[in-house]
Formats: sequence, structure tokens, C-alpha cells
Amino acid sequence: MAKHGKKYKAAAAKVNIDQLYDPKAAMTLVRDTSTTKFDSTVEVHIRTGLDPRQADQQVRDVVVLPHGLGKTVRVLVFAAGDGAAAARAAGADLVADDDESLKKIEGGALDFDVAIATPDMMGKVGRLGRVLGPRGLMPNPKAGTVVPPSDLARAINESKAGRVEFRLDKTANIHVSVGKASFTADKLYENFTALMDALRKARPSGAKGIYLRRITVATTMGPGIKVDPNAAQSLEEGE
Repeated sequence: MAKHGKKYKAAAAKVNIDQLYDPKAAMTLVRDTSTTKFDSTVEVHIRTGLDPRQADQQVRDVVVLPHGLGKTVRVLVFAAGDGAAAARAAGADLVADDDESLKKIEGGALDFDVAIATPDMMGKVGRLGRVLGPRGLMPNPKAGTVVPPSDLARAINESKAGRVEFRLDKTANIHVSVGKASFTADKLYENFTALMDALRKARPSGAKGIYLRRITVATTMGPGIKVDPNAAQSLEEGE
């Protein structure tokens, strides 16, 4: 078991491990329990009641956080011809439109946070699955990252503004970042509310019983704070 330092212990002392916190109170507390010198990421960890082995119990979708993630998002676009030109005009940080750029990515040149592709490039992009897949960078229509050239500007702008993908992992959990510890509690709360709204809409058809069993928020290297799942799931966007 890992030993924790004085800062962590002091932060953990502020958290009642037996309490389920109201979402707004949790967002205030998560800022107060950040222990790092750098601006920590605020993460939401959700234990679901889903069975990841079942095709009708999968969750994979995106949410546009109203206040973004508090970081610069580098966007790579796989496109050729007019699509490549549209991507550059829309502010893509990198455009992969030839075999040389594809080989660089295959070799591990992964200096980007989001990858978007036009449908005509997916045949070539598919060969990069071994590199992109494990890092969650593979373009996917369900995640809104495979789009026609006419939609590239919107997809790039949303990615830079704070569009975040969430998906069920093999252990039935969902992990999503909702901002930085430097955000106000209100901004974190509004981002969290947008996430809860998106999760509610993404509830799969095969879900049985309790959908979201446990919700915990924490900063990088900070203590976990349990959020009341019933209160979280009843939040309405625009409150």
C-alpha cells in the first residue's frame, strides 16, 4: 500500500469517507483538496451497473464541457485534398495527408490530443489502430471524430473548446476529466452537470437495475470524494 505524504494526509482529513456529498459541495471540496504544485486535473470516476461483455450495454459518447478542460488541445486531422485544406483553414494543429505523415504517426509521433478523420481516409487510418487504439486516439464515428470535410470546422472547434469522449472500460467503469483545480467551483459544477446530462442520454438500451452505482471526484494525486449518485443523476443542464 502506497504511503502518502503530509499534504495528502492533510487534504484527506478534510474529506468524510462515509459521506455522500452533494455535487456542488463536492466541487468545492475537490478544489480544496488539491495537493500538487501544478494545476491538477479534476477527474470523475464512475462505477456502473453495466456488463461490458454485453453489446447492448456499451457506453461511448461525447460531451462538450461548457468551460472546457483548461488546457490547450492539439488536434490532428487525417484528410486529403479539399479536406486537408479545410482542416488547415479551420485551425487543425497537424494534418496527415500523405504516406510520409502516416508513417511518422505509425512510428510514434503522437504529439496531439484528439484525432479526427474524413471517411475516405479511414482505410489508411485503420492500419494505425495498433498505435492509436491503446491511447484512445482512434477516430470513431460514434465519438464524432469521423466526419465529412464539410463538418471538419465544427469538429475541430468543438475539440478545442472542450469536447470530451467518455466510454465504458472493461471493468465497467467510466473515467472523465471535467476541468482543472484552478477552475471556480461553479465552473466545475457546470461541467459536471453537462457530463451527467450526457451520461443520462447515453444510457444503453440493455442497462438493467442501477445505471451509475458510485461516483467519485478527485484531483490528480488528491483524495477521492464520494458524490451522491442520486443527486448527480437528477441534475439538469442549465440550472
